Amino acid sequence: MRTIAKLRWWIIGLVTVGTILNYLARSTLSVAAPTLKAEFAMSTEQYSWVVLAFQATYTLMQAVAGTVLDALGNRLGFFLFAVGWSLANIAHAFATGWPSLAFFRALLGATEAAAIPAGVKTVSEWFPPREKPLATGCFQMGTSMGNMLAPPLVAFCIIWFGWQSAFVVTGGLSLVWAFVWWFVYRSPAEHRRLSAEELAHIQTGQLSDDHIAKPRSRTEILKSRSFWAVALPRFLAEPAWQTFNFFIPLYLVAAWHLDLKTIALWAWLPFLAADFGSLAAGLLPAYLMRKGYSVFASRKLTMTAGALCMIGPACIGLATSPGIAIALFCAGGFAHQMLNGALITLCSDAFESRTAGTASGMAGSAAWIGGMLFTFLIGASADSFGYNPLFVALAGLDFVGAALLWLLLRPKKSFNPAPAAPRDA
Repeated sequence: MRTIAKLRWWIIGLVTVGTILNYLARSTLSVAAPTLKAEFAMSTEQYSWVVLAFQATYTLMQAVAGTVLDALGNRLGFFLFAVGWSLANIAHAFATGWPSLAFFRALLGATEAAAIPAGVKTVSEWFPPREKPLATGCFQMGTSMGNMLAPPLVAFCIIWFGWQSAFVVTGGLSLVWAFVWWFVYRSPAEHRRLSAEELAHIQTGQLSDDHIAKPRSRTEILKSRSFWAVALPRFLAEPAWQTFNFFIPLYLVAAWHLDLKTIALWAWLPFLAADFGSLAAGLLPAYLMRKGYSVFASRKLTMTAGALCMIGPACIGLATSPGIAIALFCAGGFAHQMLNGALITLCSDAFESRTAGTASGMAGSAAWIGGMLFTFLIGASADSFGYNPLFVALAGLDFVGAALLWLLLRPKKSFNPAPAAPRDA
């Protein structure tokens, strides 16, 4: 059978499409939220409970999903989860009030939890260390592209065919992708289209045993300093992305009184900026490594740069127009995806491929606990105090996360200051 040149990039492209559809499905609700709030007479607090239903099951299932992927393999595991989230999203069309909407949202959260661990596991299996940041950045772009596509597509469906159609269409697209994944994906060792030369390239340049954690169980992962170096900053960073995902349309309605059509014209821009953040998360570490910085140092510097850019959304309360507010949201989208890309890549750097899914899933659970707690805070305080103090808090959390990353992630080998040696941090 003829081999395919640069097959690893085609594989990560397939993962990226799956991530786009995963986030398109979950973002359908945020765009439809103003319509559903009126349809079901929901308060902001009740809507926050709907969001929390998704976050709770997603949080619980990320660690489980990572373990399932490690046990079943990416091909079967990701296929089963993709079919599950497709059907759960379609089921939203049958909601009759906020409690049933929350139930279907919980099902969606439980099944969508596999997307990021599956992407991390794919990167761990298919790419050498120097290419991992860019590969991670590629599939992470899917998270923002899905959010970017949601406003125009969902608004079109709602305006022309009713709100139920939005969930059927976005769920149906994911179902098609699930079967494409099943027929196309294989691991590098099993893929008949992979050349021997590319397989050798994938296996070159792996990190030394001194840098890779080799836990044999979840307990050992939890005892690993490398795990907490990723999990704690992700716990502090995720609230920003959750807020951008679920509350931008509601903020634009509450603060600037925009209608659905106007939201569809504006709300996708922060996620376009987030795509460039994902790209920066892939390119900046590679540049730093070419300059002599170590793998881990390049990730830490990238995360810190992203945290500093979070000053943008902290200033949303100073905006004098919806256009300026959107521009500051764009700065936030860029910043978060840049720092989050560095953190996600660290799981594929610091853990073997056979446990990378589990470690990534457990770190994802920590992240979503942070997002869930912040969503509860928004639901309890946004109607009373507004959104502006919450936006300031998001930047502060990322500053703390950057400090923890530098404190916890330290090289095991001593630094050699010779000019030819990589710079460690």
